[in-house]
Amino acid sequence: MSQHDLQSGGHAGQASGSRLAALTLAAVGVVYGDIGTSPLYTMKEVFGVHGVVPSHDNVLGILSLVFWSLMLIVSLKYVVFIMRADNRGEGGIMALTAQAQRAAHDSPRLMIALTMLGMFGAALFYGDGVITPAMSVLSAVEGLEVATPTLKPFVVPITIVVLVGLFWMQSKGTASVGALFGPVMVLWFLTLGVLGVAHVVNYPSVLAAVNPWYGLEFFVTYRLHGFLALGSVVLAVTGGEALYADMGHFGRRPIKLAWFGLVLPCIFLNYLGQGALVLAEPEAIRNPFYLMAPDWALYPMVGLSTMATIIASQAVISGAFSLTRQATQLGYCPRIAYIHTSAKEIGQIYVPGINWALLLAVVALVLGFRSSSNLASAYGIAVTFTMMIDTILAFVVVQHLWNWSGWKSSIFLIGFLIVDLSFVLACSVKVIDGGWFPLALGGGVYALLSTWKRGRGLLTERTRMETMPLELFLQSLQHAPPHRVEGLGVFMTSNPDGVPRSLLHNLLHNKVLHERVVLLTVNTEDVPHVPDIDRIEVEQLDYGFYRATVRYGFKDEPDIPEALRMASEANSLGFRMMETTFFLGRERLVSHVKPGMVIWRERLFFFMFRNASSAADFFKIPANRVVEFGTQVEI
Repeated sequence: MSQHDLQSGGHAGQASGSRLAALTLAAVGVVYGDIGTSPLYTMKEVFGVHGVVPSHDNVLGILSLVFWSLMLIVSLKYVVFIMRADNRGEGGIMALTAQAQRAAHDSPRLMIALTMLGMFGAALFYGDGVITPAMSVLSAVEGLEVATPTLKPFVVPITIVVLVGLFWMQSKGTASVGALFGPVMVLWFLTLGVLGVAHVVNYPSVLAAVNPWYGLEFFVTYRLHGFLALGSVVLAVTGGEALYADMGHFGRRPIKLAWFGLVLPCIFLNYLGQGALVLAEPEAIRNPFYLMAPDWALYPMVGLSTMATIIASQAVISGAFSLTRQATQLGYCPRIAYIHTSAKEIGQIYVPGINWALLLAVVALVLGFRSSSNLASAYGIAVTFTMMIDTILAFVVVQHLWNWSGWKSSIFLIGFLIVDLSFVLACSVKVIDGGWFPLALGGGVYALLSTWKRGRGLLTERTRMETMPLELFLQSLQHAPPHRVEGLGVFMTSNPDGVPRSLLHNLLHNKVLHERVVLLTVNTEDVPHVPDIDRIEVEQLDYGFYRATVRYGFKDEPDIPEALRMASEANSLGFRMMETTFFLGRERLVSHVKPGMVIWRERLFFFMFRNASSAADFFKIPANRVVEFGTQVEI
């Protein structure tokens, strides 16, 4: 299925029949891997960590909390409300932040605060991107020790081998195995449902867990311990935000159909089955998921679980690649090298630097924690913070863009914020035991994103202050015209009203100008895609000068030569690659007498700036058509 096909699914309301079924199947394979593998460890962690006795009322209380968490957070918050807050069909933290910024455009302070929240939410995604593969694959492989305790020493090595293979596979692309994702995950969810039903029929009283009273009674009975148990219950909803993040690929309707028609019923039936098993055999609490299966099915279940967790991990890794590219386009991240792994699907990219950094962090987590129970202490806190940030950003959207009344939007904020804050506080006790890791990783990524954004702003400001006005330069050409040579000279600039330093350097050193000169500015809009018809705007000036503005969405792939070809067809620009020279500036940064940032951030920005990939590569400009001029800039 091509990326174009998937994107057209963003209007899935018009899809029907086989097309809707194909999109729904694809959504099952990509969107629900993380939340779909949560039954592997959630029930075990709730009872194992907090010392809750697996009595009848306690089991029903935990099952009730799981059910209503799934209903309130995933079904109501994300599926019903937040998925409506799409940015031209796209979802995710970046899209939600862009809409919140649009809603708060009249308040600079609020816009800055929302931007910081959005950046921190995006940064926390990388923490989730490290923990999800480690937690899910490790919990799947641990089924071996349930089947044969003698295999326990091999769990960690096998987990590392699987993870190394998964990350090594990224450079090869996922198109060849992507077609298997949907069918494998459908088999996974059906297996979850069947295993659950097989035990529920033996203990049907667990169906009463849908009554919220059991959850409330659990809190009343255990008080503080009951509240802290939410820190493990949240494991049941990790991955719920993926519904929103992947909306642009499949559309709202297929994701809803997959959730309510297959995923939600099957995973909750599995939780009910685990509860029924624990009530019948309390000792099964050590690993109720695998002990649900008959002995002959244990090894096949380990294999199927491992495949499901690989798929869940793949979705998170691909999401990290996509988020990195979006952050680069929006100016939060330096240009970074990435490779397309598919000639047909533009969304399939491989970012080597991110890939190997994630692998090192994941392997370190596995070696450091060595079991899913230990790792669960670090899991969930990043997700709960992200969910709370989503609530705050969505509140701004519903109030200012959807024009909800004050009381209605306040109910939305207070209701969901109470739920989110409860999970955040319950998970806060995990900070000492390992929860510091995703927070530290997210904080580090936030420092990188915010430093780059601030540094680029300072660099643009200083460059603009020292830039000669374009109007004044054109007037000077009338009095002292330089020698003009054939061809087209393209000078890239961030300031369309000023003269690029590279142009002045060329004129100073070479004493010539091309007969046609294009001053080209690239703008990234806060929308995922810009239509081709709006891609480039060219304004003809005096003395053979043109001012061109190229626009891209944050999910578009920049290609300057292609944009100029499009412009050539509409005006007299006359772009021919072999007759065109691209002039780029290469700045050398030095500290200003009064630096605009604290010293550590300045040094970090200098390091990031020096190691950013070249503009020529990023904008797909052939190296043999590029001339670079060095210049020194103080920031």
